Amino acid sequence: MPVLANAFMARFLTKAMRTSPGTAGRPEQGSANLRSRLSVPARGGRAILAAWRAIVLAALTLGNAACSSAPNLNPFAASAPPEGQEGHVQGFLGGVVADEPRAALLGREALSLGGNAADAAVAIGFALAVTLPSRASLGAGGACLAYSPGRKSANGGVPEAIMFLPRPSAGTGTNADRPAAVPMLARGLYLLHARYGHLPFASLVVPAERFARFGVPVSKALARDLAVVAGPLLADPGARAVFSRNGVPLREGDPLVQLDLAATLSRLRVTGVGDLYQGNLARQLAQQSPLVGGPLSLGALRGALPTLAPALIEPWHSDKVAFLPLPADGGLAAAAAFETLRQHPADVSQAAARGLAVAAQWRAAGGTADALLKDTALPPAGPPPLPASTTWATLDRNGNAVVCSASLDNLFGTGRIVPGLGFLLAASPTSVPPPFYAAALAWNDHLRAFRAEVGGSGQAGAPVAVAVGMHNTLTTGRAMAAAVPDPGRANVIGCASYLPGAAGSCQWATDPRGAGLAVGGN
Repeated sequence: MPVLANAFMARFLTKAMRTSPGTAGRPEQGSANLRSRLSVPARGGRAILAAWRAIVLAALTLGNAACSSAPNLNPFAASAPPEGQEGHVQGFLGGVVADEPRAALLGREALSLGGNAADAAVAIGFALAVTLPSRASLGAGGACLAYSPGRKSANGGVPEAIMFLPRPSAGTGTNADRPAAVPMLARGLYLLHARYGHLPFASLVVPAERFARFGVPVSKALARDLAVVAGPLLADPGARAVFSRNGVPLREGDPLVQLDLAATLSRLRVTGVGDLYQGNLARQLAQQSPLVGGPLSLGALRGALPTLAPALIEPWHSDKVAFLPLPADGGLAAAAAFETLRQHPADVSQAAARGLAVAAQWRAAGGTADALLKDTALPPAGPPPLPASTTWATLDRNGNAVVCSASLDNLFGTGRIVPGLGFLLAASPTSVPPPFYAAALAWNDHLRAFRAEVGGSGQAGAPVAVAVGMHNTLTTGRAMAAAVPDPGRANVIGCASYLPGAAGSCQWATDPRGAGLAVGGN
């Protein structure tokens, strides 16, 4: 028996015992009338009232007992699992996109557990360090744009950048032919979580640790990268032990087990990310780093801190678009290309050339983003060959959004795994041209709502991939990734009618020429 029906019965019977028609509010007179109708004296009436109360109490007790044992046939009354268990979030979850499918699925799982977009992005970042270590190992660096519509600030929710680009080491080790960078991924993800996350940080590391310990099948994305650099990569004994079987590079579907990496992730989960920068893991890394392109001093590790920075913002009708700021010059190049597309929507080649020219000018002579974007006299310039990167994007049901770009400054970084720690270090940005870290996020200030986000990869094609992906998504109302020109690749999430608000208008897409996954929904 439903609780509301029980409550109604109690009120009805109590009222019947205490009043009669025309006597509401006068209980004594009502009781007398009731006794008269029952033809009993006053004392007997009190006994009958007591009996009525006993009957009502018994009926309520039996009704509740029956209801508690009967199945609940109301689907809307079913309780969801508690936070931290899959299925906690019912209905619309949001969406995630990543260049490696298992990492994307872990991001969706984080949303289902009750996590927000930042939690999903952190879970994906750590997962990519296991499933796509060619582009996003613990030794990598990168940058993210994060947006929260309900965040308190002077002018409402405004996207901001979390910057954790790879930093050069202090010197060169015994393997000076491939100098290494200071690892930044773990600290960058930690800052993202500290600023925007909701679920316990350690819980977001667990799935990646499990992948490393028990193994995952090699994805198509990783198999492609292995095929490109198998020769020099497998010259390193540590890399050969992880990425080959009897000297033959792993192929798609082969099991990838990384026990040393699992132990490192376990330490980060239990003792915290700081262990890798100023604890026992830091000392172990400093000791082993000369063998893999270091040395990385304890001072350099301790001082390698990610930063928060205001995004580079461009207008788009009633919306605004935020790009990664300098020194992530892929954001600058994407902003320049996007400006060109606003004026000449069909001229993608001009947009690409403009973006590369602005980035080349900054690399050659520096300057501010505003000045470079206003300078229309820059000569066309092509960048040197740039290394590979990877991107991922997340959106939760409340309109919180994160888009990230990460790289090892080279495919597989230095190509050497740190003994005992199980991860590859990024190549020093002083030894190779840094990649274009390119990402953008659109929102509406007045509505305080998310509109779209794009991550771009593909070496020199990354900036125009972001510009074209964002422009097409904003103009068509659909998450557009397929029309990005080669060699660029895009991961896109868009809500044509904004979020919070119209969840049904949200879409997500990964580049069909890649090997990633876009997933979300209910």
